Amino acid sequence: MRPGRRVTVIGAGVAGLVAAVELERSGYRVTVLEADQRIGGRILTHRFGTDPGAPTVELGAMRIPAHHHRTLAWIERLRLGDRLTAFSPLLSEPNAYVATGGGPVRIGEATAPLRADLRARLGARADHYREGTLAFGAWFTAVVGASAPPELREALATDLRCQLLGLVDRIDPVPQDPDGRIDLHALFAGHPGIRAGCSARLNSFLDDILLETSSGLHRLAGGMDQLPRRLARTVHGPIRCGHRVERIDVRAGEVLLHVRRGRLGYLLPSDFAVCTAPFPAVRRMRLTGVDADKLAVLREVVYCPATKVALHCREPFWQRTGISGGASFTAGRLRQTYYPPADGDPGRGAALLASYTIGAEADGLGLLPPRLRHRQVVRELAEFHPELLRPGMVLGSASAAWGQSPLSGGCATRWGLDPAHAEHQLRRAARPVHRLFFAGEHCSGTPAWIEGAIESAQRAAAEITAFRAPRTPVRAAG
Repeated sequence: MRPGRRVTVIGAGVAGLVAAVELERSGYRVTVLEADQRIGGRILTHRFGTDPGAPTVELGAMRIPAHHHRTLAWIERLRLGDRLTAFSPLLSEPNAYVATGGGPVRIGEATAPLRADLRARLGARADHYREGTLAFGAWFTAVVGASAPPELREALATDLRCQLLGLVDRIDPVPQDPDGRIDLHALFAGHPGIRAGCSARLNSFLDDILLETSSGLHRLAGGMDQLPRRLARTVHGPIRCGHRVERIDVRAGEVLLHVRRGRLGYLLPSDFAVCTAPFPAVRRMRLTGVDADKLAVLREVVYCPATKVALHCREPFWQRTGISGGASFTAGRLRQTYYPPADGDPGRGAALLASYTIGAEADGLGLLPPRLRHRQVVRELAEFHPELLRPGMVLGSASAAWGQSPLSGGCATRWGLDPAHAEHQLRRAARPVHRLFFAGEHCSGTPAWIEGAIESAQRAAAEITAFRAPRTPVRAAG
């Protein structure tokens, strides 16, 4: 091995593992350090049991958009293509529920109640708009209510009153499904000028809203954790779990890592390092040789907390009520409830993703002790699914509060930033410091998605391969 070919990758999530594979292909000797006791980062498939037929549920990443070509290419490369199957998005199942002012209503029957709720909020101003416009406002409010943190929901209310409804009211007809639901994708695609009625903060979140309700989503049958497990098997160098980097010294010719494993600490010199840890975790490290602007952007990138709570049920009782997949908008503390396909042995029960929250609701649940968190979710979800209160129906529970994790902090966001500011922050976040490089979804143009982790890892690996050490200036004699 020639000098200058040792690379240490910090983090064994998808970004770290892809970076390791790409660097090894270029002839580098790679060591991966992971602070956690497991690989995968924010991909976390939970199995209610150790048997092959145990019910599974995703407590982390759970879907892959059809246009995320890097992710799909790696899935094919790792021979997981035959496991790809459709993911049913939020509000796609007509027999699932949506919260209204009058209580839970089936999605297929919710247009009139949601429109009545909007009329009550608008008061006399509602009479200025056509029924199709009010239906748009009602469903858009429901989608944002299910997907967005509270401050964005407030921004929507202002946008609707001030501009958005007026712009939509000029469209005739407003595209609707047979049951009255608004085709938001067709509306925004066919009339992009509507976005002018959204505030900067809401506009920056709109693509996420549309993507979350898109029909072009995939999942990996059998668990999303198959992706990092297959990736890890292709890495030739060591992947050391439970090795936490406490300090990074960036020097002219190397990067020196101070690593702790249990009670023992050691030094690991490397020619290069790739840090894929989320910035909240990097903030806990001591950094030397790093410039002020890099330190500033480490503090500036905003992370949104997310909490997921799953229940192990004796049976998929929701199927008896006609729910075959998709998700309900359950509002309150729960926000979203997903009905995963039963990939396991039906005799071992079924998994229910009882609650998926972000922002303040995620912190509200995430700060509770797990047992109390799970009990409150069961109690609140029973308003929609009283079957949960039957003796023996709930066999177990599990959850992940990503915002409370010192290794995560949630997912990076650029909501509220104008495009120029977001691009500037991205360049600063991804910029290397001498021989220390950065990757992860927070260093990509696709934050909070696996695609962003892969995009950033490939970029960092290419930057290392193209690295040229700055020439030391030669002083004149005498």
